[in-house]
Amino acid sequence: MDLSALHSFRVAACDLNGQLRGKRVPPSYSDKLDKGSVRMPFSALNVDLWGADIDGSPLVFESGDADGVLLPTDRGAVPMPWLEVDTALVPMCLYDDHGTPFAGDPRHALSAVLNRYAQRGWSVIAATELEFTLLDSSGAQPQPPMNPITGRRLVDEAVLSMAEMDAFDAFFTELYDGCAAMGIPAQTAISESGIGQFEINLNHQGAMRCADDTWLFKVLTRGLARKHGFTATFMSKPYADDAGNGMHVHFSVVDDQGRNVFDNEGPEGTDTLRYAIAGCLAAMPGSTLIFAPHGNSYTRLVPGAHAPTGASWAYENRTAALRIPGGAPAARRIEHRVAGGDINPYLMLAAVLGAAMNGIEDATDPPAPITGNAYDIDGLPQLAGDWEAAITTFESDPHVARIFPADMIRFLAMTKRQEIRRFAERPPEEHWLSYVEAV
Repeated sequence: MDLSALHSFRVAACDLNGQLRGKRVPPSYSDKLDKGSVRMPFSALNVDLWGADIDGSPLVFESGDADGVLLPTDRGAVPMPWLEVDTALVPMCLYDDHGTPFAGDPRHALSAVLNRYAQRGWSVIAATELEFTLLDSSGAQPQPPMNPITGRRLVDEAVLSMAEMDAFDAFFTELYDGCAAMGIPAQTAISESGIGQFEINLNHQGAMRCADDTWLFKVLTRGLARKHGFTATFMSKPYADDAGNGMHVHFSVVDDQGRNVFDNEGPEGTDTLRYAIAGCLAAMPGSTLIFAPHGNSYTRLVPGAHAPTGASWAYENRTAALRIPGGAPAARRIEHRVAGGDINPYLMLAAVLGAAMNGIEDATDPPAPITGNAYDIDGLPQLAGDWEAAITTFESDPHVARIFPADMIRFLAMTKRQEIRRFAERPPEEHWLSYVEAV
């Protein structure tokens, strides 16, 4: 893409809540982005949900609110088809003046985890399944959108309904066109079990590219929904009494010969697969804050709601937190089913893949796989039950400390505690307004 031919373009990095933070720049910047021409305060990536500085953060007054240097990622510029004027977004990462990655940048956290795999000559292949809800956010409370064909408001669940897909065909056609233009490998789309809920899967690819595309897909989906007169939200639970939005991730690991290290040519998988499972299970309670980063997230994590609440694994069992899908042994992989749609993709993949590598490094055996309904099994290690507990556990968990740098853990905990305080000052019936298009 020729950035110099545009009227302007955007440069942005990902903050802790998955929001874009950056600048609109003139085309004259197009040939100097890699030379450190764009600077931004370190604190800008560690603001709260509304964009406010974190009280007491060492990144603000203590350090003089110093600037870092934004440099382009290897993702490259992508168009922004939700805007009326042709423009582009250049994804960036934040560094200090010496070229050291900023510890509060989520993309750097994932890069550090992937380097642990690269040191073994391995690479991670990952794919995400994203659920989102289309709704009308113009009133005091969220409500289902109007059916574009009938002009009547949606009232019922419509799982796998082709009629519902067809009703929103103009939106989905533009969404798929947008994905193609941005290089996002969108695959199948379905109408899900919630009112106005849909799911689109992204194809398997390198883990960093998967995180990039998941982040960009969420931005694209929200932007195009606004163009079509409704709202798309990835909130974990848009309606208290309806299905929540999850984001499952599938991953496998290949060696330098392209062989899947989880494949033993049989259905059970290799010892390496088992070690990765053990690592994921051990870190799961402590990582709850990553999988459920907002107060609204905990309305989804309840027993029997198709969202795992206990750390378990199984072969071909969708009630377990970790599912080992069947199929050809060469495609043996782990499906991690805990996260909500409101996650930060970089932090989520870092938590999952870092935990798996912890288990591989320790050669830890997991417990026996479960059978039957995971919600009926007593004694499973449980995810944190609420937002406050998740923050406390995240700060002190030894498995988390092996995945994320100490500064990242500190910054995220401070951010989330400030959000708890600020939500306490707002009427509960208005909380959804802060989340609906931000997460």
